[in-house]
Amino acid sequence: MKEINELNLPEELMYSDDHEWAQKEDAVITIGITDYAQDQLGDIVFVEMPEIGDSFAKGDEFGTLESVKAVSEVFIPVGGEVVAVNEDLEDSPELVNEDPYTNWIIKIKPVTDNEFQTLLSREKYLQLLKG
Repeated sequence: MKEINELNLPEELMYSDDHEWAQKEDAVITIGITDYAQDQLGDIVFVEMPEIGDSFAKGDEFGTLESVKAVSEVFIPVGGEVVAVNEDLEDSPELVNEDPYTNWIIKIKPVTDNEFQTLLSREKYLQLLKG
């Protein structure tokens, strides 16, 4: 497992307490799991994702990641409607381990901009990890 200083945590992303990341581009928010989350899970062997058109409130479970260690729920950091799922993960779930930022899980159209503003900056997420 990686030490905290070895984690890849891009400055331009926002982070949740549940170890998801979010990036806003125009009216769409891309969501995936952090380097910390994929490192803790180990080798990911299956990704369960929602359907396009599904809607979730902030904090809802929107899928699961199955690794050789455990099955872990993935929680949506910002409420909205799913507009895209990363179909590459259906056949190659290990892509999340290779690069959790390039290999996002879903894209949503958010209900409001306010929830995105409440997510953690890189610095605040690092503080959370350090405890």
